[in-house]
Amino acid sequence: MREFTGSLDGQGLTFALVVSRFNEVVTGRLLAGAIDCLVRHGVRDADLTVVRVPGAFEIPLAAKAAAESGRFRGVVCLGALVRGETPHFDYLSSAVAKALAEVGLSTGVPASFGVLTTDTLDQALDRAGGKAGNKGAEAALAVLEMVRLLERLAGGG
Repeated sequence: MREFTGSLDGQGLTFALVVSRFNEVVTGRLLAGAIDCLVRHGVRDADLTVVRVPGAFEIPLAAKAAAESGRFRGVVCLGALVRGETPHFDYLSSAVAKALAEVGLSTGVPASFGVLTTDTLDQALDRAGGKAGNKGAEAALAVLEMVRLLERLAGGG
């Protein structure tokens, strides 16, 4: 039996970090966690490119452009959607999740779903470096692992 797994060695890899400006009190913390994670795993700061977009809805288009550019091995997507009193949250969260899945499938470049979908701002802050950890770091780690896994699958071992 053969088994394939991705490593967490980021040396020599380039990443785009697409981050929403909306809810920046949260997304700034997600971004800091993602950058810290990638650098700790061997990615050079010079190999990270931050792409800022207005809101979560714009993340997939920028992520796809980054993936198609050929400049990046992975795309870390970061945003924060906080439920309000209208169905807007439901439409956005569903659309963004589906579109980000399509980015990876259509380009072959891993794109993470580091977009928080929470009921309250406090819940979002808890997941952006508070008591629930930093989901930005988790999104970065997932992309790093997927890049290395896809390399191994393509190379046969």
